[in-house]
Amino acid sequence: MVRLPVIVGFGGINPAGRSSFHHGYRRLVLDVLDETSRNETLVDLAMMMNLARFEEGHWRDHDGTPLTPSQLAQRHRAQIERHTLIRRIEQSHFDVDAVPFNRKLTLQPLAGPLEFALPVRQLPEPLPPGWQVTPIDRRQVKVTLTDGLDLFLPDQKKALVSSAGQLPSGFDPGALYPSRNHPRALQMALYAASDAIGSLGIDWNSLLKRVAPDQIAVYASSSMGQLDDNGTGGMYKAPYLGKRISSKQLPLGFAEMPADFVNAYVLGSVGATGGAVGACATFLYNLRSGVEDIRSGRRRVVLVGATEAVINPEAMEGYAAMGALAEDAELVDLDRKLGLTEPDHRRACRPFNYNCGFTMGESAQFLVLFDDALALEMGAQIHGAVPMVSVHADGFKKSIAGPGVGNYLTVGKAMATARDLLGEAKLRHGSYMHAHGTGTPQNRVTESRIFNEFAKLHGIEQWPVAAIKCYLGHALGAAAGDQIATALGVWRHGFIPGIFTLDQIAEDVHHSHLRLERDHIEIDPRQLSAAFINAKGFGGNNATALLLSPLQTESMLARRHGREAIARYWSEAEPVRERAEAHDRSALRGEVRTRYQFGEGVCEERDLLLSPEALLLPGDSLPIALREENPYPDISG
Repeated sequence: MVRLPVIVGFGGINPAGRSSFHHGYRRLVLDVLDETSRNETLVDLAMMMNLARFEEGHWRDHDGTPLTPSQLAQRHRAQIERHTLIRRIEQSHFDVDAVPFNRKLTLQPLAGPLEFALPVRQLPEPLPPGWQVTPIDRRQVKVTLTDGLDLFLPDQKKALVSSAGQLPSGFDPGALYPSRNHPRALQMALYAASDAIGSLGIDWNSLLKRVAPDQIAVYASSSMGQLDDNGTGGMYKAPYLGKRISSKQLPLGFAEMPADFVNAYVLGSVGATGGAVGACATFLYNLRSGVEDIRSGRRRVVLVGATEAVINPEAMEGYAAMGALAEDAELVDLDRKLGLTEPDHRRACRPFNYNCGFTMGESAQFLVLFDDALALEMGAQIHGAVPMVSVHADGFKKSIAGPGVGNYLTVGKAMATARDLLGEAKLRHGSYMHAHGTGTPQNRVTESRIFNEFAKLHGIEQWPVAAIKCYLGHALGAAAGDQIATALGVWRHGFIPGIFTLDQIAEDVHHSHLRLERDHIEIDPRQLSAAFINAKGFGGNNATALLLSPLQTESMLARRHGREAIARYWSEAEPVRERAEAHDRSALRGEVRTRYQFGEGVCEERDLLLSPEALLLPGDSLPIALREENPYPDISG
C-alpha cells in the first residue's frame, strides 16, 4: 500500500505576510473577504509591522490608545496596503537612487612625477612596480610614481530596477530570536519553520513518542544560497572593500543551510536531511523528496521548505544584465500611452500581459507532511495532500536560459495522475492551475501554450489559471511554496486570486481553453478537487505538483481506512485544531517568537544507548532501529 503524503501544517513569510492560517493568502484577496477574516489579517500585519502592540488584554496604538480589532484594522489599513506586496524597494534593503560601487580610475602625471603621502601602515606589501618610497616621519611616507596609478573611487549610481516584492515593512525576522548575524534567508527560514510547526496544533515532543527519530526528514534549501553581507555575498566583497572575511560567512552561505538550521536549532532532528537546488523549481524539488519518502514508507514525517532573500544590488544587477528583470525604463515604455513618466512599481509584474521581465521577491515557506495513517492517528489537520511531483529536464537546448520541452512532461504527467486518481470529470470541472507566471515575454508564450494544449487534450474548455507573482514577485527557489500556500487558502475561502495586472492578454498568449481573469474567481471549494503547481527553472529545471483538496483527501482516507478510523480521527482532531488556533491567536497578539534552541538539549556521545540492533537517544523518543531490510538478498553471503 502506497502511503499518501498529507499536508498537516504550513507556515512562512512573504510580501503578503504570515502564511499560516491563510493570512498571506487573505492579503491577496482582501477586498472580497468577510469583515472578520479581513480584520484578523490586517491586525496580524499591523502587529508584524510594529504599527501596534498588545498590552493588558488590549491592542493599542503607539500612543497607548486601546483599539478594537476593527478599529485597529481601519486605522492602519492604508499603510499596510502601501507597505506590503510588490512596491518600490525600501531603504531597509538598499537605496535604489544611490547604489554604491567602485569606479576604476587611471591617474597620469601632467608634469613631473606623481607624488602623494601615505600612512606607513597602508603601504602595500610587496610594493607595486615603479613605486619609490621616501620616509617623511615615523608614521608617513612619500610615494613617487612616474608611470601613473590605477585606483578605485567609491561612487554611486541609480539602480536600473526599483521594484520588488518585499516582506512587510517593519518586520524583522532577525529580531525574533538571537540571530547572531545570520543571513536574512536563514532568519526567514527559521521563522517559517517555526510558523509551520506552530500551525500543527501537535506538540513536537508528543510526536516523537509516536514516530522514531529516523522516520523524520527535513528537505530545505535556497536556490542561490545566502548572498547578503552575512553570507557568501559578504565573503566575496570583503577583500575588495578592505574588510576581513569572517569565520561565519562561508559556512552560513551554503545552499542547504536552511535544512541544517532547522535540524539543529528548531527540531533537534537526527533524521534524514538534504537540500535540492533546481533554480526556480527548488521548492518542488524538495517537495518531491518528501513525497517520495512518505510514499515509500521510509519516513512518516517530513518538513519541506525553501527560502530566498536576494533583494540586494549585486543579485538584481546580475539578473538585469541577463535581461530578465523588468527595468524601470521598460515599464515606463509599456505605460507611455497612459501618460506615465515614472514606473508603476505596484504593476511591475504582468503575467500573460504585455510585459518586459520578472520582478524579484523574497519568501520562506515550509510544509509539514505526515503519511495518511499517522495523520489520522494524531488527529492532525488535513489541509490537503500531495500524491506526486513530476520533475523533468529540457533535453538539448539552444540556450541554457531558454525554455524547452521538459515542462510538457511534468504538466502532462501531473494531469494524467489527476485523471487516474479523480476521474475525467473532476479534472475537467474541478481543477485549476497555479502558473509559474513570471511576467516575462518568453514565459507568457511558452507556459500558456503548454497549459492550453493539455486543456484541449483533456477536454477542458475554460481552465482557471492563477499567477500570483503579480502580487508577490518572484521568490526564485521559494516561489512554488508561495503558490502552494495560496492554493491552500483558495480551498479555505473560495477565491482564486485574479491576475490584477492583466489589463489585456498579449496577442502571443495561447488561451483558447484557459480562463485568465483580472478579477478574483469565486468558486465553491467543495467542487474544486485539485490544483496544479507549476515551476519552470533556469537551466531546464521543470516541476509540476498535484495538490488535492482537504475534502478530496478526507474522502480518499475514508475509503482506505474505513468509518471507524475516521470516527476516531474526528475525536482526536478537535483538541488539535483548538491548540493550532491558540497559536494563531498568540501570533495576532504579537506573542509568537521564532523557535530557536541554541545549545539546548545537545546529545553527547556518552548519552547514547547502543546495541547491535538499535540506538536510543536520551529523552522520550522511540529507539532507532539499526537493522534495515536487506535490499540484495539474492547476492548476499
